Amino acid sequence: MQFLLICLLFSKSLADQYNINKTPFPDYFKFGAATAAYQIEGAWNEDGKGENIWDHFCHTRPKAVLNEDNGDIACDSYHLWERDIEMLKELGVNHYRFSISWARILPTGYTNVVSKEGINYYTKLIKELKRNNIEPMVTLYHWDLPQTLQDLGGWTNDIVVDAFVNFARICFESFGKYVRYWITVNEPFQVCHPGYGDGSLAPGLYSPGIGEYLCAHNLIKGHARVWRVYDDQFRDAQKGVISMAVHCGWYQAESNTTEDLEAAETKSQFVIGLYMHPIYLGDYPKVVKDRIAMRSEKEGFSKSRLPEFSEEEIEYIKDTHDFFGINYYSTYNVKAIAEPPIGEPSFEKDCGVFTYSPPEWESTQLSVMKNTPWGFRKMLKWIKDEYNSPEILVTENGIAIDEQYNDVTRIRYLKEHLSSVRDAMMFDDVNVTLYTVWSLLDNFEWSNGYTPKFGVYETNFSSPERTRTPRRSAKYYKHVATTHGIVWSQEN
Repeated sequence: MQFLLICLLFSKSLADQYNINKTPFPDYFKFGAATAAYQIEGAWNEDGKGENIWDHFCHTRPKAVLNEDNGDIACDSYHLWERDIEMLKELGVNHYRFSISWARILPTGYTNVVSKEGINYYTKLIKELKRNNIEPMVTLYHWDLPQTLQDLGGWTNDIVVDAFVNFARICFESFGKYVRYWITVNEPFQVCHPGYGDGSLAPGLYSPGIGEYLCAHNLIKGHARVWRVYDDQFRDAQKGVISMAVHCGWYQAESNTTEDLEAAETKSQFVIGLYMHPIYLGDYPKVVKDRIAMRSEKEGFSKSRLPEFSEEEIEYIKDTHDFFGINYYSTYNVKAIAEPPIGEPSFEKDCGVFTYSPPEWESTQLSVMKNTPWGFRKMLKWIKDEYNSPEILVTENGIAIDEQYNDVTRIRYLKEHLSSVRDAMMFDDVNVTLYTVWSLLDNFEWSNGYTPKFGVYETNFSSPERTRTPRRSAKYYKHVATTHGIVWSQEN
């Protein structure tokens, strides 16, 4: 009898995790969909566009991408952008998050050549969005640095900061009167750690424990400079808002022991705090600075591998935000481990914890992402507590699942994650005002190529027309966007 009672209580606790909040979202809440330039545009060398690091990475290291895929054509949105807007209209969304290809605007990476064709492409797209009452949400840097700048070291060289500011200024001047939402950098951790640390993503630089911190340092300075330029020179006339969007997985302690709780917090500070503490609180998190300095000394370095901000830089960077942009996909377990041995430096050794996904958690097409909606609420609450209750915009959330038209898993994923957002708003007093599904359509998913299916619209990559077809999840998401309700009568 006691065993049966335990089983019933356990079953109830699991059911409660996914108890859907049926309260509609408030009228002010906005729903949208997202993409990024390299992932959908194609036309990689048309109309004078310059080469970017993903063009170069895919062409020179084809085996680094699954099936040797590349973004040369992708979804062909450079030519089919009007169909993309039709899809957004069909969904009934408030906003469309997309990025501007730096090399399409500035083929050399610098302002000495400004592409008229590139300016015209984004102007047409933005004006048509506005004409259809869809708010553009524009990301300035979504991983596609011009190769000319990478040849000088990319984000490890602070010369890129000036180039980024100049690119941003041209975007503000060209499109700013139509754009209310700006994002400076998408997922800085994913730019720096796989790009300049372990080399698994473009530009593929292998410099563990060194290159990734140089990259982080310059990305943060670049973000702050761009924010200040917008604030000083454009905000009064254009009335927009601008911030960074960071990938926020929830790092959960494996147990309630002090050691595991501290390990989970350390991981969050290394992945999220490394980038957001300087922007919100001033300087890097103490645990990050202390651990990297400690290990750097034992490894024989004359100073910490993590660059220092000057007092002037700390003050300049602090408070360069208008909202907190988060991309949430999954939760991870974290447990404490013994101090890693001293040897070759690395980000993982600097963290000094073990992170993993339990095999019993529901899988997706990507092994590093599990379907864990309960972690979303915890992540939102952590951000509220850590960064003084900022306005939070969910700039990406979605699942890779290959279920063709009847994608019931994606519908359930969206419903449960939206319910977690609603719970955070109602019960934790988290100020979330916007949600963006990733993605509008299947696209090039970086080193995983075209295999992962994130789109609420299917893209037929075998078709020269790159035909887009709505999945059942598109119908569900239209219901959410137009009624603000999570529960859908047609889901069964």
